[in-house]
Amino acid sequence: MDELIERWRDAAHTAGATEPAEVERAGARLLAAWREPHRRYHTTTHLRAVLDVVDAYAGSARRPALVRLAAWCHDAVYDPRSGGDANERASAELAGGLLAAAGLPADAVTEVRRLVLLTAGHATRPDDPDGALLCDADLAILAAPPDGYDRYAAAIRREYAHVPDSDFRAGRAAVLAGLLALPALYRLPGPHARWEAPARANLSRELAALEVG
Repeated sequence: MDELIERWRDAAHTAGATEPAEVERAGARLLAAWREPHRRYHTTTHLRAVLDVVDAYAGSARRPALVRLAAWCHDAVYDPRSGGDANERASAELAGGLLAAAGLPADAVTEVRRLVLLTAGHATRPDDPDGALLCDADLAILAAPPDGYDRYAAAIRREYAHVPDSDFRAGRAAVLAGLLALPALYRLPGPHARWEAPARANLSRELAALEVG
């Protein structure tokens, strides 16, 4: 995990952190959250994948260091028993506290909180390249090859093992339908060109299976 922590340090210091000890505490706190035992998809593997996409398309962002920090924080609180946007709101609160303690400027803290909250619905404005980058990175898994997508969907089901099948199918179908209703799953030109069609095919395939099941 040393490589991940180094990426956290680089992003925090680039964004203006002035308290090195608090940067270290925050990184350890976040890494522990991403390694919680109840997680099956929302793990350090997902974190690394999101960071990799952010790095690949960082040139499209206004403040890529803040997008990286938001990637670290966006699922820092993940309780499958929470409803609505409770996890995103709690993650934004956690981000605010950790980043303020690390000495980031107030405007940077506010921006990271805003970015984290966007991942609740993945709806961004046309003039928000940083929000687009974070949301595109978070949804990149949807465009995986069918077998990779199926592993992702199975991991999500395991995270919701406490939910009866009928309730899970209804809830998951609503999530998939909401994603398919977005004007575009990916906003940046590169991800949109590469991932829009396969992601919609995967989502449609899973939704059809849920409706039959």
